[in-house]
Amino acid sequence: MSKDSNKGGFGDLMHSMNEFFHERPMKGMLQSIDEFFTSSANPFGSFPVELSEADDHYLVTAELPGVNREQIQLDVFPQYITISVTHKEIYSEENEKHQTIRRKQSMRKSSRTVSFPRTVNEKNVKASYKDGLLSVKVNKESGKRIQIE
Repeated sequence: MSKDSNKGGFGDLMHSMNEFFHERPMKGMLQSIDEFFTSSANPFGSFPVELSEADDHYLVTAELPGVNREQIQLDVFPQYITISVTHKEIYSEENEKHQTIRRKQSMRKSSRTVSFPRTVNEKNVKASYKDGLLSVKVNKESGKRIQIE
């Protein structure tokens, strides 16, 4: 048995796996899964969140189309931020005499937690919400450099 014939086994397997995941049915399924988790209609209530970094602060943005400001809750801690969105739906059905015959209320809460690479000052946070885009600016915690005697 030559060295080359043994080497091809694993390489061929990897090539086959790579083709499998990039062919249309599987690629379509993986793309559908991605779209499902980023769409606003999914039952798990996930929403896209992005963290960017500047010299003195972090900027967390979340896409929340169709969400009212009152539905959003922010919890900021030294190591992470949690963005929660609460959806309440009240459905009531009345008869001809305007008496409520059926009433249904449902509540769904979705949240995302983003960890900060470095500790932040959770007391100095600014948040704004406009046109379905939530922006949260969180200042980094500045340490103290000391001289060694």
